[in-house]
Amino acid sequence: MGKLSHDDAKARLADLAEGWALDEDGTALARSFETRNFLSAQNIALLAGAIGEAMGHHPDLSYGWGHARIVFTSHDAGGLTARDFDVAARLDAALG
Repeated sequence: MGKLSHDDAKARLADLAEGWALDEDGTALARSFETRNFLSAQNIALLAGAIGEAMGHHPDLSYGWGHARIVFTSHDAGGLTARDFDVAARLDAALG
């Protein structure tokens, strides 16, 4: 799957839920969540991991008490591909 241009990535960003953002150089897609407690943050991270596993495209995850951060990038392409946005959209749908 080919790397998206910065303009294409910005255009695809509009199709995702509020909160997703491109990193400074446009090579990663990230969303941060504020949660009520550790378990809620862990559940978001576990859901993102399970969706990534099912789709064969795994996120970078970090979480702790009251926060979770999900990051997608396609390391093999050197930036963002359609897969990153597809997995992010699936996570959005699962979170409702």
